[in-house]
Amino acid sequence: MGLYKFMQKIWKNPRRDNPYYREHMIKWRGENTIVRSDKPTRIDRARSLGYKAKPGVTIARVRIVKGGRKRESPHMGRKPGAAGQNKYSTKKNLQTICEERAQRVFRNMNVLNSYEVGDDGKHKWYEVILIDTNNPQIFNDKDYARLCTNKHQGRVFRGLTSAGKRGRGLTQKGLGTEKNRPSIRAKGRLGK
Repeated sequence: MGLYKFMQKIWKNPRRDNPYYREHMIKWRGENTIVRSDKPTRIDRARSLGYKAKPGVTIARVRIVKGGRKRESPHMGRKPGAAGQNKYSTKKNLQTICEERAQRVFRNMNVLNSYEVGDDGKHKWYEVILIDTNNPQIFNDKDYARLCTNKHQGRVFRGLTSAGKRGRGLTQKGLGTEKNRPSIRAKGRLGK
């Protein structure tokens, strides 16, 4: 079994198979929300998403609170049921929110992709792959050159990463990049 295949097997059930998983969670809880990392925690997953160990490519680990979100409480009188405090979830998935937060911190870089590296009862951690589009080694690399154009500036905020496309319903298994039509909401209305 090769190294990457072995790592994939470990990350199928990391709590049981990975001896360092618990130590990572304990260490990461004490760190800041967004931390630059020297190397990826899951090298197999990072490489499959386009990571290369070269200047201009950076990994940022982002922590986010799990679960639904709460609206800001109203300042004037409301009927409690109409206040919208409970069961309020985000329209975007947590992975997309992590990518956006990393992009806001590392403004001179573009988000390439991201993947989950851990979770506990309260938080989830994602590693975001960022590329510096001004680095000569990046815009001379044929795999990264297309991301150095103005067309891809702020791609994470327009839902052009894998997590963003998935949140917009553009990538379904077996359907490629074709949008699922009719939409999930329309299917519910049509009674199918």
